[in-house]
Parts: sequence; C-alpha cells; structure tokens
Amino acid sequence: MKYYAKPLNKLINELSKLPGIGGKTAQRLAFHILSMEDREAFELAEAIKSAKEAMKYCTLCGNLTDADPCSICGDDSRDKSVICVVESSKDVIAMEKIREYRGYYHVLHGAISPMDGIGPEDINLKSLISRLQDERIKELIIATNPTIEGEATAMYIARLIKPSGIKVSRIAHGIPVGGDLEYADEVTLLKAIEGRREL
Repeated sequence: MKYYAKPLNKLINELSKLPGIGGKTAQRLAFHILSMEDREAFELAEAIKSAKEAMKYCTLCGNLTDADPCSICGDDSRDKSVICVVESSKDVIAMEKIREYRGYYHVLHGAISPMDGIGPEDINLKSLISRLQDERIKELIIATNPTIEGEATAMYIARLIKPSGIKVSRIAHGIPVGGDLEYADEVTLLKAIEGRREL
C-alpha cells in the first residue's frame, strides 16, 4: 500500500540521505517544507542549488570557498610560518571560532582508514607536501580528530614530515572543560595525562 504520492515520497527519500536524518525526521521535514509559503520553499531550493554551484575547494588549502584562493589563504596578515592540518572544512570553522590561531590551514578531506580502503593517496596529502617546500613554514600543527583514523593520519603525516626539519605538533586531547573525571573513558584520561602541561 502506498502512503505517499510519488513527489512526496521522493522528497522524503532525498532528505533521509542527509547525515543524522532518519525516516521519521525526513518525513517531518518534508511535510514542513510542503507547508511553507511557496516563496520560502523556492528560496530554500535556490539556496541549496546556489551553494552547490558556487562552492569549490581552495587550490591552496582545500577549504570550501566561493573564491579562489579562500579568504584565509588570501589574508596576508596571518602567520605564514604555521599550517594547521584538519580533516574537513567544518574543522576550519571550529578553529576560527576560538579566534586565537592566526596561521594557515590545510584540509585533508578525510583521514587514512585502511578498513574503509582509504589510503594516503586518497586524501589531500600531495598538495600539503608541496606547500611544505616553502621555507617560511616552521611548524605543522596536526588537528585531526581523536579517532583511530585521525590518530593514524596524524602519525603518518608526522613520520613523513619530521625528516624535513619542520616542527610537527599535535593538538592536545583529554577532559573537556566542565567535564567530570568519573565519566571520562580510559583513552580520554590517558590522553589528558599525556597532554599535561606545567602550571
């Protein structure tokens, strides 16, 4: 028995492909979109279409942008001696929100994951190596996620870069501000101990 008309069913199916959106949420979103004013629904569709057409990757760092180079790579006031390596463009935004880091970025578009068939050649690593030929670069900060894949990627990059003489550092991981020790898992506590610093 068919519950939905074809166009509605297609909309629900497409929405359910989004991360974190299950069938019920996709259904709710689809009905909400259909209940919107025509103008609002068309503006939403146009915003998706426009973003998909206009956004591209910066040829220098790999960040999502509508201009090439991106606004960060085009900012001459930033510290040219430091590059922070992240897994995705979302990570660049997270780092920029702290307003403390003033260097440049390099977006890998993923992490090394042999289980998923993703090797070093499948992420944005070649352009990073090319960028490191610049003699002004003194430090590479690896800010990949604290997952098995993120750690493997960090170790691979560190081993690859260390012989060049460029300082390679890793962001600290551990107990979040406001967190309780009793709720932290063993790996998080271990990382917190390893990343301790003198006061």
